[in-house]
Amino acid sequence: MKLTSQAFTDGGAIPDKYTKYGENRIPPLHLEDIPERARSLALIVDDPDAPIAEPWVHWILVNIPGSLTTLPAGFHELDLPADAPAGITQGKNTWGTIGYRGPAPPKGHGPHHYHFKLYALDAKLDIVTGVEKHDLLEMLSGHIVARGELVGTYRRD
Repeated sequence: MKLTSQAFTDGGAIPDKYTKYGENRIPPLHLEDIPERARSLALIVDDPDAPIAEPWVHWILVNIPGSLTTLPAGFHELDLPADAPAGITQGKNTWGTIGYRGPAPPKGHGPHHYHFKLYALDAKLDIVTGVEKHDLLEMLSGHIVARGELVGTYRRD
């Protein structure tokens, strides 16, 4: 399974446009080679370079249909677009809000690595809006059939 973006290459710099200091929108994401047996997908975006004990969560999106091949920009909002497939649910980020929050590392802290982790699951999860990462990871246990990851970097000097 593969996760790519037209905005940056794996390991490359995330453009300002997709950060807190730009438009704060998700970069365009393309999903490839989803296993046929995937009943749903889950996406976690986090930053393990944040100066806290656990990686800083920027976005959680769950119950993405396995047939979806792109995530359009509107998926970052608290209220998903009207044409979003039924059942997609967003989790809580480390700011305590729902929806995507772009890279915002402390000034002078060096480069941060933003991990866009995609999981193909053999089931659709019974989940509520606002699920937290640690609870979601427990729910994923035993259901992951494939994984994909895209890493982007961002720094503020």
